[in-house]
Amino acid sequence: MDHVESKKKHWETIYDTKKLNEVSWYQAVPETSLNFINSAEVSKDAQIIDIGGGDSFLADNLISIGYTNLSVLDISGNAIERAKKRLRENADEVTWIVSDITDFKPSISYDIWHDRAAFHFLTSSEDIRKYLDTMESAITPNGYLILGTFSENGPTKCSGIEIKQYSIEELKTAIPDTFKFIEGKNIDHPTPSGSMQNFTFCKFQKI
Repeated sequence: MDHVESKKKHWETIYDTKKLNEVSWYQAVPETSLNFINSAEVSKDAQIIDIGGGDSFLADNLISIGYTNLSVLDISGNAIERAKKRLRENADEVTWIVSDITDFKPSISYDIWHDRAAFHFLTSSEDIRKYLDTMESAITPNGYLILGTFSENGPTKCSGIEIKQYSIEELKTAIPDTFKFIEGKNIDHPTPSGSMQNFTFCKFQKI
């Protein structure tokens, strides 16, 4: 079993065995992500992709406020099927993509690339480079990158997997210089189990 197949099996099992509100990233209203997206002031028909979105409620919330061109990418087909069932007829409003981010070959360009789930799981320099190359080529001129990762004060593992922590300054350094930094925040995320996880959120605009 290769690296990607192993990752996929891990996440399929997570989504097959844990309930929606048992995963640490559960948020009925992902306020930080919504605030960053709304502050970009793109049109409601802008192309927005949520990387590692799984069965996150971000798509539900974006649909409810009128965004019409949404894509969700996740390595787990189980996660996406759960989201489709929850969204019911609104599931047709979303383009669903089952792929590991390091294998993703976008067929369109995006005005907003949002990720609060995938980037911090990439720990090898090769995987990080693949991600950044794909992201950079997929975002439209003047488009936005909204990236949330575990901070330097956050967990060192998630779902049993080692992650890479980032401070605001470290994210600024990691992102290609074809993007300008707009804003950064550290956010505490309360998990369903009652613990607190600290995230770094940054917004960049493609120059």
